[in-house]
Amino acid sequence: MNDLIQQKCAILPDQPGCYLMKDRQGTIIYVGKAKILKNRVRSYFTGSHDGKTQRLVQEINDFEYIVTSSDLEALILELNLIKKHDPKYNIMLKDDKTYPYIKITAEKNPKLIITRQVKKDKGKYFGPYPNVHAANETKKLLDRLYPLRKCEKLPDRVCLYYHLGQCLAPCVKEIEDSTYKKMTDEITSFLNGGYTHVKKELSEKMQEAAENLEFERAKEYRDQISNIEMVMEKQKMTLNDYTNRDIFGYTVDKGWMCVQVFFIRQGKLIERDVSLFPIYRDPEEEFLTFLGQFYAKSEHIKPNEILVPKHTDLHLASELLQVKVLSPQKGTKKNLVDLAEKNAVLALSEKFHLIERQEERTIGAVEELGTLIGIATPNRIEAFDNSHIHGTDAVSAMVVFVDGKAYKKDYRKYKTKTAAKHDDYGAMREVVRRRYTRVLKENLPLPDLIIIDGGKGQIEAAREIIEDELGLEIPISGLAKDGKHQTSQLLYGDPISIIPMKRTSEAFYLLQRIQDEVHRFAITFHRQQRGKHTIASSLDGIEGIGPKRKKLLLKHFGSLKKMQIATKEEFIVAGLSEKLAEAMVNNFQKNLLSSE
Repeated sequence: MNDLIQQKCAILPDQPGCYLMKDRQGTIIYVGKAKILKNRVRSYFTGSHDGKTQRLVQEINDFEYIVTSSDLEALILELNLIKKHDPKYNIMLKDDKTYPYIKITAEKNPKLIITRQVKKDKGKYFGPYPNVHAANETKKLLDRLYPLRKCEKLPDRVCLYYHLGQCLAPCVKEIEDSTYKKMTDEITSFLNGGYTHVKKELSEKMQEAAENLEFERAKEYRDQISNIEMVMEKQKMTLNDYTNRDIFGYTVDKGWMCVQVFFIRQGKLIERDVSLFPIYRDPEEEFLTFLGQFYAKSEHIKPNEILVPKHTDLHLASELLQVKVLSPQKGTKKNLVDLAEKNAVLALSEKFHLIERQEERTIGAVEELGTLIGIATPNRIEAFDNSHIHGTDAVSAMVVFVDGKAYKKDYRKYKTKTAAKHDDYGAMREVVRRRYTRVLKENLPLPDLIIIDGGKGQIEAAREIIEDELGLEIPISGLAKDGKHQTSQLLYGDPISIIPMKRTSEAFYLLQRIQDEVHRFAITFHRQQRGKHTIASSLDGIEGIGPKRKKLLLKHFGSLKKMQIATKEEFIVAGLSEKLAEAMVNNFQKNLLSSE
């Protein structure tokens, strides 16, 4: 704990509020809430912690806090601050998952569709379903049972669905409103649990068809009944009412929390959603924050009722979500919460070894790398590489790794502008200067380590800009390759020397991934530029072929190779005049002869 933190901890208020933890660059890395700020914030800097919390504490260089008038106000503020700052140590539902619904559109000729957006458009929505496959299976079944239209826009003649008996053909005849109302009412009843009535009707029709020796028709009814049982009955649950509910269960182990959610809609159990994340405070508080984020980021409609485990602050959760939140003590509802908790325990147990392995390969590797070269853990690494062929189409690329994982959002590409051809050192100086001049100008995060794909010369070129010109203190290392173009040596220090590493260590594997990724990114960009240059140079000098025509020709033929073997007639089909088409053929023949 540094002096600044120590002084701030001494004057913390004993009131509710939010606290924002910052790293040495002033970036907010964690947001939390507390009933008593003084106790909560001080707890981070006293006593022992698990590995994940210890990593967070090691990165804290400063903090600030906001006092609120109540615990609920603190919880709401915490959710808003997490949404605004997206701190890396907070719960993050990065996929922002939305669930599919089945919708009956509110059109003159309604249709059934699958959508992930719930709008106030008078349409009827059913769901959510756990995945699009479950929604598709249910929709297919309904399409066979109820002949609503399938097309986006009405055609001018009947389609195959009409001949299959799955459409009433509103494209060629008027359908009574009462017919549609009857069908939509039956679909609504079906999706609200009334499919048993439909099954009964189909069974009666099957029996009647069999008695009339209409065996093909009887078989169709039998298949429809089987489909209902396969698609719908496997979603049946034990509760007898049709209240929409979300059921939460969670477990905590080794600094990680797993939350399991069961979605129940219209009496059907809709499988589950699983979230797994590290925690840094009391599980009850983390769970409340998770609840708030879950319904803030997910676009599905809140249910009528939410069931949660014991020890949850029900009053606070109900006020936050504006929904009835219960913690059942007995009966079927309690069994469902217990089942959700049991699934959470199993999910955490099954995935723990994978998480630990991932931690070892990423954060563990970063910590090992920092220890090897004697610097603070390089949580943010930026790596550079140059690419060209004999000095032409020279480009550079930068990739970013945060906590040992590729952070593609911050990747950058550069076309070298001032460096002379064949001057790798000049190109490295130019790109590093451009990158970190912009970082300083726009107050972007600085890296904890810069890696140069190259030897001593490239390292010194980068150091010349970073230290001498810009006055920054950022560790710079280099990666040398062997004769097989494989990662061979880590170079670092002043004077630059080889850092001994085990080739089986996680730090070495991390450096391999970084070097492969920056090389891939650079060479891909170079090929793009070279491709553009090749196409441009092959078509240059032909009067009447400008940039727009080049693009159109490439789009039509698909590649330069196909253009080279195209006939005069093919160029005319592509939109060129006879004279221009002839000029194109002559140009490519001339280039072919000169290359021979």
